[in-house]
Amino acid sequence: MIATAIETVSAKLAGWLARHSIDILRVSLGLVFVAFGTLKFFPGVSPAEALSVATLEKLSMGTLSGYAAQAAIAAMEVFIGLTLVTGRLLKTGLVVMAGALAGFFAPYVLFFTSLFPGAPTLEAQYIFKDIVLAAAAMVIGARALGARLVPVRERARV
Repeated sequence: MIATAIETVSAKLAGWLARHSIDILRVSLGLVFVAFGTLKFFPGVSPAEALSVATLEKLSMGTLSGYAAQAAIAAMEVFIGLTLVTGRLLKTGLVVMAGALAGFFAPYVLFFTSLFPGAPTLEAQYIFKDIVLAAAAMVIGARALGARLVPVRERARV
């Protein structure tokens, strides 16, 4: 009897998670992008400001620098975040995010010795968390392209 109740609750929970977890992941990832992007609109507020500006200056070969680089990064991150939160223009936002993620990891190549003078600096650790953002983006992208998450019992019926 208890085992049956546990199985019933587990099945209901699995169904609920299959229906809602990716949307919750999408919205929460969007809020992270909006929050970090918004910080970058205000000089001196983002802990990643110097590194993000230096990275975009290098990647754009000096075309964007200083506050223009910072504002471009801020606008891109807020755009990505809003597409994730609202679900509107989601595929466009995910394409922009793919480019942004490449830029997020670029400092490891461009500034490796500064980021790892021995132990990883705080900036290196800050970038490292982007691995989780990239993985979340992959799950959200799979859903946007038509993949489904279904409980095991439902899969057996499909």
